[in-house]
Amino acid sequence: MILYDDPISGNGYKIRLLLALLGIPYQYVPVDILRGESRTPEFLARNPNGRIPVLQLDDGTFLPESNAALFYLSQGTDYWPGDKVEQAQVMRWLFFEQYSHEPNIATARFWLAIKGLEETPFNRQLLEQKHKAGNEALAVMDRHLSTRTFMVGERYSIADIALYAYTHEAHEGGFDLSLYPHVQAWLDRVSGQPGHVTIEQVPKA
Repeated sequence: MILYDDPISGNGYKIRLLLALLGIPYQYVPVDILRGESRTPEFLARNPNGRIPVLQLDDGTFLPESNAALFYLSQGTDYWPGDKVEQAQVMRWLFFEQYSHEPNIATARFWLAIKGLEETPFNRQLLEQKHKAGNEALAVMDRHLSTRTFMVGERYSIADIALYAYTHEAHEGGFDLSLYPHVQAWLDRVSGQPGHVTIEQVPKA
């Protein structure tokens, strides 16, 4: 397998984390999104949407979208439940992550900690909107985790991996995680799993 990814990406980190947990060897190809490397003709041939990460399977198939890659890699493993209702619940949280969580928490992190955001009244308003929606998503997670150990079925799954990636970096986007004690406790449980790797642990290209 080959993973095309930018080391700063939480979406790419999801895949790197699951590959590490599963002990699956792969080739790592860094793609610098700030330099436009995901918009070149060569990369667009791998993903016409021009986004990282992209997982290239052993048969040459290109699989864009981080949560699709998580689904593929988790099949037949402990990170994908066998119960159909729990499977649906995992998908529920994958959709939540991409619709309500990532667009707000990851975007605020990108603006403040990676790309930088010009200080203008319009940009301040945009950031406030991201913070409002992101805090709403974190509050949903905190309420959910107040009565359970992991997101689905009391077991660590790709639902946790998907949500962990940007939640544990949310402070870089200006979010105060001390407001969400159940989320903080869950973050510690996830990072304490055997085989866990951090977002900074990037394989050599």
